[in-house]
Amino acid sequence: MNATTTRGALLAALACVLVGGSFTANSLLGDYPYAGGQFLRYGLAFLLLIPLAGPGATTRLRALGAARWMRLAVLAAVGMVGFNLAVLFAERTAEPAVPGVFVGCAPVVVAVLVPLLEGRRPQRVVLYGSLFVAVGAFTVQGWGRTDGAGIAFSVCALLGEVGFAVLAVPVLRPLGPWLLSTVVCGIAAAQSALIGLLVDGEGWLPRPDAVETGALLWQAVVVTVIGFVCWYMGMQRIGAERATLFSGLIPVAAACTAPLVGAGSYGAAQALGSALVCAGVAVGSGAASVWFARRGRAPGTRQRVPERSLEKL
Repeated sequence: MNATTTRGALLAALACVLVGGSFTANSLLGDYPYAGGQFLRYGLAFLLLIPLAGPGATTRLRALGAARWMRLAVLAAVGMVGFNLAVLFAERTAEPAVPGVFVGCAPVVVAVLVPLLEGRRPQRVVLYGSLFVAVGAFTVQGWGRTDGAGIAFSVCALLGEVGFAVLAVPVLRPLGPWLLSTVVCGIAAAQSALIGLLVDGEGWLPRPDAVETGALLWQAVVVTVIGFVCWYMGMQRIGAERATLFSGLIPVAAACTAPLVGAGSYGAAQALGSALVCAGVAVGSGAASVWFARRGRAPGTRQRVPERSLEKL
């Protein structure tokens, strides 16, 4: 790993840790309307990102074309608004661990899907690493009570997580991380407002109390602005396949922060799962190969015996 890939890995890891913390923030929102909360989150993030979109933003947006604008709309609908909505509906009939386990499989799907879309074979190292990450995510969260609807919405959450990475690949290069994050947040805010008006009517945007305000500010400023930009900057440097490996850190971060608000505990299973996730990330990202190479041998190979030692035998 060179400086670019190392920086990309650190950015992707930071983004996923911040997203994992957002699950704890969600538990503080209580009965606040879903669409209104998403509107405030993405709307505030959009306003904060506009000054940071970079020079020539208008020119780059005009050059996108209708197909890429449609992709951005689908990205916001599936990877942001739809993902959060799927998790919400899944947790109505399933314990939170169930959608978490499905989302933990996203690295495996992306490791296979992205190469196929680009006309190449999946990389074995990335695929093996993603399997470690998926098993680790399952170990961290366990498996809870569910029914058919809970599983169906959990699958939708998995598709949303995959879409958030895969759909961004063709538009990341022309827009860049900052402008891409700005645009999708603006679109997601508009979509959330529309859903709120249609579903909740006049009561779709009540005034949040102090706790809800703090949770929404955390989601907007830290998780969305910082997290999204770091995610796309990391993906730009190491690719969607390796970046998605770090999504295994989401349940790890959620498990670590849940005890802070009395929403869970961190025990032996969570520690073991965290170790498996870290091992999968190290293998799939190439960090493990670099570590072994610096010590004179690659993983899975026998250490070479010096010729002088053979002469003494």
